[in-house]
Amino acid sequence: MNVSKKILLVDDEKDTLEFLSYNLEKEGYQVKTANNGKLAISKAQEFKPDLIILDVMMPEIDGIETCQELRKNPELNNPIIAFLTARGEDYSQIAGFEAGADDYITKPVKPKVFIKKIGALLKRYNSKSPENKPEDNHKVIKIRDLEVNPERYIIIYKGKEIQLPRKEFSLLNLLISKPGKVFTRDEIYSKVWGENIIVGERTIDVHIRKLREKIQDNYIKTVKGVGYKFSG
Repeated sequence: MNVSKKILLVDDEKDTLEFLSYNLEKEGYQVKTANNGKLAISKAQEFKPDLIILDVMMPEIDGIETCQELRKNPELNNPIIAFLTARGEDYSQIAGFEAGADDYITKPVKPKVFIKKIGALLKRYNSKSPENKPEDNHKVIKIRDLEVNPERYIIIYKGKEIQLPRKEFSLLNLLISKPGKVFTRDEIYSKVWGENIIVGERTIDVHIRKLREKIQDNYIKTVKGVGYKFSG
């Protein structure tokens, strides 16, 4: 049973909420629902979900803006956020990842595939997962004006605390774990996204760009045709 895992479903279609809720509750998950972005933010603060499944296309506040607001909320413990979308890969992946999402699920959803996807997401981001264990056993790493704290999922840059989405943090934590080492794109995909996860070719580039915007200095170097490295 998965009674300890809490999932918030957000979709403006009542049938979708009922269908997904039924299948998740049948597996033992605790489930709450919201039919718009504003309600989702309110319920997330109260429910403290482990995972939020968020539809992209909603009235008033769409999924992208809702995700951005959720990521800014200090009351939440950096939940996993997966977009539920029927849109094309370019939009759903790039816009979603830029907003702070960890993954996406494509409509129409088949129950068995959906449940397996949810289980994989929760397992991948579990505190015992290899992805979330830095190679130096949760040691805080400080290089120049940048400090990475794996246990708190935050970075401190020039004295300012910054909370990162899980994927951005995992990517930075991987690169900084071995300054000067060139991580190939395949290595990064495998260690951050998992060997069996299919993501778009631009996914790494989007996350690198977002990291560079937040820490500004030229910490992350591009090795053309190979991958990336952290410059100490």
